[in-house]
Amino acid sequence: MTTTLPAGGSRRRPLTALAKAEWLQFRRNKTLVYMATVFPIGLPLATFFIAGKDTEPTTAMAAVTFELLAVLALLFVQYYSVLSMVTTRRSEGVLKRLRIGEAADWQIQLAPAIPGAVMTVACTAVVAVVVYGSGAPAPVNPLAIVLALVGGTVLFTLLALATSAYTKNAEAAQITSLPVMVIAMLGMASIRGFLPDRLAQVAEWTPFAAVSDLISLGTMGKLSATAESDAALSFADTVTQAGRPFATLALWTVLALVLTRKSFRWDDRG
Repeated sequence: MTTTLPAGGSRRRPLTALAKAEWLQFRRNKTLVYMATVFPIGLPLATFFIAGKDTEPTTAMAAVTFELLAVLALLFVQYYSVLSMVTTRRSEGVLKRLRIGEAADWQIQLAPAIPGAVMTVACTAVVAVVVYGSGAPAPVNPLAIVLALVGGTVLFTLLALATSAYTKNAEAAQITSLPVMVIAMLGMASIRGFLPDRLAQVAEWTPFAAVSDLISLGTMGKLSATAESDAALSFADTVTQAGRPFATLALWTVLALVLTRKSFRWDDRG
């Protein structure tokens, strides 16, 4: 006899159980835990303190610190961990077996993203406390920073699910993840500043460029952390200026969602 799940909290129980299981597996993987804590916290804060060794903390220093936090957390924690976990689960037949149970497809796909998202929130909290506790000027628009990290987490989770369709096993993830990582890193403000003008304009429409621009607007009221000479915008003006990077982030998210729905594989079919 088939049991139908009632509406409400019972529908969320499979996701809760899956999330707990994924979190347990994540905690047991010492390499993932190390990468998810030391790199997103240690490298940004080291950069922040080295840059501010002989000067007072500035909004530009805060912007660079949070951009580095974002690229490490979103690419090397969220994106890569989801890609490797989903690919491993598929090759072991776990995804196929889970579909027989009560969990909906979206819950099975979402669960591997939760450990990375939790670590991103925790790392962001630690970095924010240290940066602003050290005397850095308050962010112009904290909501833009939150939007960048939340939107980036959703986007790179979807990109990981889409990439898994072209990844045979966990070892192959080291290769299939490279195009996404390279394109994303080209969107960093610190890298765009050294690119030729035309290539820099193209890089502005890459996934991480939208995250970087939102972080810059939120921390220092400017679209680029390298634009030292530009006057900082007010909170209201940053809301207006956030339109283009937000649209870019939304567009990439929709494209990644469509690609995931069309190409995601639940089992290995040759």
